[in-house]
Amino acid sequence: MNKNPNLKQCSFCTSGVKTIDYKDIETIKKYTDSYAKITKKRKTNVCATHQRRLAEATKRARFLSLVPYI
Repeated sequence: MNKNPNLKQCSFCTSGVKTIDYKDIETIKKYTDSYAKITKKRKTNVCATHQRRLAEATKRARFLSLVPYI
């Protein structure tokens, strides 16, 4: 638990999300910038575990052409 109240917590941890699905395009687009690059963990305030799962889901969605590469 964060002792500093100014630090934000992971949105996936607070909502209780266990898996990030590659078919959920709205969630993936929320965590990518205008160039379809995965935004950094510091900017999105996502924990390391969910950042890795988010990156994996984004890469799978790109492979299936659900999200553009550029």
